Amino acid sequence: MKKVLTIAGSDCSGGAGIQADIKTITAHKMYAMSAITALTAQNTTGVYGVLEATPEFIGSQLDCIFKDIRPDAVKIGMVSNTKIIEIIADKLGEYKAQNIVVDPVMVSTSGGKLLNDNAIDALINYLFSLATVITPNIPEAETLVGFSINDRSDMQKAAEKLSKLTTGSVLIKGGHLEDSADDLLFTDGKVFWLKSPKIYNPNTHGTGCTLSSAIACNLALGLTTLESVKNAKEYITGAIKAGLNIGRGRGPLNHCYNL
Repeated sequence: MKKVLTIAGSDCSGGAGIQADIKTITAHKMYAMSAITALTAQNTTGVYGVLEATPEFIGSQLDCIFKDIRPDAVKIGMVSNTKIIEIIADKLGEYKAQNIVVDPVMVSTSGGKLLNDNAIDALINYLFSLATVITPNIPEAETLVGFSINDRSDMQKAAEKLSKLTTGSVLIKGGHLEDSADDLLFTDGKVFWLKSPKIYNPNTHGTGCTLSSAIACNLALGLTTLESVKNAKEYITGAIKAGLNIGRGRGPLNHCYNL
């Protein structure tokens, strides 16, 4: 059985973060492990509190995992401050972790801020250099590149600029586009468009967490980045189309739709 580690924050309402990651990994019939970076008090209507784990404790979690059950892939989600980012980078480097997916989580689906402003440089300098693929959505990509992204041409310019910040591939997710949900994968200097019609479902809580975990699962199988992203996009499209309706705000996906 393949083993996948998620390094992220907890979502007590179960739709995003660690909980979404574990559901996704389990739906892919793989063994899920987690290093929790923060506890959040949140639900489908918003984020109401964040309690960060200490860098030392996060490091201890990673030591326990890698010394006993080595993961075949790693997904990194919510990492809210510079010290946490540094310890994660140190440990992943120490253990020579492979197949690393970095989801630069800055704001939750409901609008709650999840990354300190001073941590963006650390995210780029420490984690992007380790990534097999980074998976920003359009607002996150705009923050990282410093210009607005309004169409596919802007997405391509942003991907090319982001590719200079990482040795891995860049996936810019197009869910915020007006007329489609086309994603752009920039890998090995080539552009691939993964086209998908817009699914008009307001329940998108945890989509970024879910997609990045699905990519990690496919990388764990030894698939290429392009194959992994294609399979993950197919999975998340099905999870959105399933039309689960839970909660009073932006509800979660049906991670188990295909079981």
